Amino acid sequence: MASLKGSRQQGSRQRGIALHLVLIVGLLLSVFPFYWAVIMSTHSSTEIFSYPPKLLPGSHFAENVRNLFDNIDFFGSMGNSLLVAGSVTVLVLFFDSLAAFVFAKFEFPGRRTLFALMMAIFMVPAQMAAIPQFVIMAKIGWIGSMTALVVPAAANAFGIFWMRQYMKGAIHDELLDASRIDGAGFLRQYWHVALPVVRPGLAFLGIFTFMGQWNDYAWPLIALTNPDNVTLQVALSQLNGTHGTTDYGMVMTGALLALVPLLIVFAVGARQIIADLGKGAIR
Repeated sequence: MASLKGSRQQGSRQRGIALHLVLIVGLLLSVFPFYWAVIMSTHSSTEIFSYPPKLLPGSHFAENVRNLFDNIDFFGSMGNSLLVAGSVTVLVLFFDSLAAFVFAKFEFPGRRTLFALMMAIFMVPAQMAAIPQFVIMAKIGWIGSMTALVVPAAANAFGIFWMRQYMKGAIHDELLDASRIDGAGFLRQYWHVALPVVRPGLAFLGIFTFMGQWNDYAWPLIALTNPDNVTLQVALSQLNGTHGTTDYGMVMTGALLALVPLLIVFAVGARQIIADLGKGAIR
């Protein structure tokens, strides 16, 4: 029996070591693109294409930063991206969670039909809506302004579907019944009962939405006709030169600096998710 128990412990230890090795390899593969971006941002274009490739930091980072700021209005376009991504994220969190609360916890005529219609819209590629959306924005007079980026993205089918599924399992009917007995109306139930329970789901949706809006390139390129009023991704695309004259060190420096807000948002959102899950486990 002792030998059998020892062999089981040894087998479990070996499986644990193998699992950790797989996780370490996966971590290295995930981190390497970020490391490579940092390395390329510190070299000139000539050094980037040299062989063998340079795997250690170079001395051209400050020069690349200066060239970046000289070629585009980096902080102005970053401010535009922050305005658009932040506004859309706040609106999506409000409208999507509100609609999801209704779909998840209330019965009303046509509920299933409306939800099926929403899911059908969810399956339509965004590229198919670009031309009709542009026509609508042009008739309203929003082409060239940030409103054309914010309003169409203020709610989306994915966020409603995600929050509906989350609320169905996280919000118990007994909580809503107790709040109704206490005289809470619909908005009070939504604000004081539903939202505190689903904060991890909101944190994920906020991260997902902010990243999607921050990295969006096609629609801002179409809608923002004023070259002085562009988002960061469109501004970075202007760094691509013609006839092979692109300064890739400068381009990678811009891409690297553009990652900073995303990392901050991800760190804050992930911390919120972990903290709320921890509170739930303790309770």
